[in-house]
Amino acid sequence: MNNFFNLDNPFFATLGKICDLIILSLLYLVVCLPIITIGPASTALYYTVVKVIRRGRSYIFREFFRSFRLNFKRGAIVGVSLTLIFMLLVFDLIFAYGLAAPDENRSQGSMMLGLFIGLTVLAVAFSIYVFPILSRFDMTVKQLIKAAIYMSIRHIIFTIPMILVNAAGILLVYLIFPLVFIVPSLTVLINSFMMERIFKKYMPASEGPGEVTGKDEWYLE
Repeated sequence: MNNFFNLDNPFFATLGKICDLIILSLLYLVVCLPIITIGPASTALYYTVVKVIRRGRSYIFREFFRSFRLNFKRGAIVGVSLTLIFMLLVFDLIFAYGLAAPDENRSQGSMMLGLFIGLTVLAVAFSIYVFPILSRFDMTVKQLIKAAIYMSIRHIIFTIPMILVNAAGILLVYLIFPLVFIVPSLTVLINSFMMERIFKKYMPASEGPGEVTGKDEWYLE
């Protein structure tokens, strides 16, 4: 019985993680409101999930806003660009779907709909990679774009499951809206197990203990 009330037991540890995920999702949603901040907020979300939630290092607010500040400019450029692209794709999908409805235009509309669905999948795959890459590697916007495209294609065996995780998250929020308060951080957490396996292929080996090198290589733990 005494062990049950021990805050380090699995029950309370899991409950604490769930609370952290909810807090982080709420923080992310609030920071995303200006729209221009979606990019840096998404970068900070991944960074905080891996460092704080998974590695148990530091604190949510400290690490979230640290990453947010460091990656604001590049994150904002990519985030705003992606927002505009997705808005355009939604318009195109609606147009193509409407065109495919009448019998006389069904063939042409179906081809256009298939094309825009394909482009949307590519855009989603790109967005899944670009913000985690920004959170981990020091790159220019051009390098970020190239790296996200390369990794999403090179590691398609992971890309497809991550797209499905995101799609499942969106569906859950659509069906049960209150889940919006945990789904953002939860989907990132699930995807991070695949993303970190990918990142290990591109990160240099540890230079040694932090006490010797003066570097905090928490991401190699």
